[in-house]
Amino acid sequence: MKLDKETIAILPLEKDQHKDDVIYFDELDPGFGIRLRAGGKRTWIVQYRVGAKQRRLTLGTVKLADGSGTLGPAEARKAAQVRLAKVTLGGDPQADKVAKQKEASNTLVAVVDHYLLAKKPVLRPKSFVEVERYLQRYWKPLHNFPIARIERRDITARVGAIAAKHGPVAARHARTALSALFAWAMGEGYKIEANPVIGTNTPAQPAGRDRVLSDDELVEIWNACKEGNYGRIVRLLIVTGQRRSEVGGMCRSELDLDRGIWFIPAARTKNKRPHVIPLAPLAVDIIKAVPEQVGRDCLFGEGPHGYVGYAKAKEALDRRVLAARKKTGGANVKPMAAWVVHDLRRTCATRMADLGVLPHVIEAALNHVSGHKAGIAGVYNRSTYEREVKTALALWADYVRSLVSGGDRKVVPLRAQS
Repeated sequence: MKLDKETIAILPLEKDQHKDDVIYFDELDPGFGIRLRAGGKRTWIVQYRVGAKQRRLTLGTVKLADGSGTLGPAEARKAAQVRLAKVTLGGDPQADKVAKQKEASNTLVAVVDHYLLAKKPVLRPKSFVEVERYLQRYWKPLHNFPIARIERRDITARVGAIAAKHGPVAARHARTALSALFAWAMGEGYKIEANPVIGTNTPAQPAGRDRVLSDDELVEIWNACKEGNYGRIVRLLIVTGQRRSEVGGMCRSELDLDRGIWFIPAARTKNKRPHVIPLAPLAVDIIKAVPEQVGRDCLFGEGPHGYVGYAKAKEALDRRVLAARKKTGGANVKPMAAWVVHDLRRTCATRMADLGVLPHVIEAALNHVSGHKAGIAGVYNRSTYEREVKTALALWADYVRSLVSGGDRKVVPLRAQS
């Protein structure tokens, strides 16, 4: 029997107690058939054998006179012939269909979840938080794309959008995070021909910064800091000269306030070297003002890894600085020249040098490996210059205190050695 419009219209559904459907096969194309169900549904199928296993693949529903359905007899026959030809050549259309369905289910968001689960035990907490943010937030517009179908142009367009909204630095980091994910996915056996991030343009590296804040600007920033997490972090950055991540992630277990000592373990420093910071009384007072949170070691923030939300807090701080300027200088006063939090560290180093602190002591105070402690010198010179660092940071903190309070300085400046 040839399956055409006339024959399929009169095919009976012979039911018995064991089944509620029946399949009729075409006599011209063995394996091509139509399946009738008791509920009235009619579908085209193709049946074939691969080795000892019999496969059955649905091609689509039968197109009826009312326009419902997807395939007419001629279209269904052609589709069946294509698939049966693949079988002749050693293929397996049913397995291909299952593979495509599996491929479609491997969306970017699903792979991101697996990737983060695998990387959480091996990444530093701060690094994991950043990678998680880039993959879950910055790449969210591509989350529903099957990972195997994400193309270079999709990534390029998204990197450009991230750069426009968040800046080139964030775009570079987001691109790096996605590239690492694709490399991992390929190693895990996901069906990806190549890493599509490779070959995309990297956002331009920002020019090196050399901004050093003036004394007046330091005072403006200090006065604009509120008695909250971010305000205290900024003031500690000014007084100690340490990195934002180190201050923002400060833990009570790292502090000995009776002795005025802050110990940063190697796991939390950029250069993987433990760092001991002598805390001047001004820094100790700031830390003591931070309310304790029961059961939480971190001083700042609310999550398990210290403070987050720097961008919005910095914008609010800049608005307060401008408002204070307008209050004293009028509505047409100029805003403070653009600055970033890391400029506070550079300002601390520069001003300590102005006060007579020697370069190698500044480097030791900031836990910065270069210059006097770089290369072979760092191998043999293991001194931490503890006394000199304590004196230098006390001198700097006293200088800051005199600026913001208007009082006299109590620590005598160091004399530059000839």
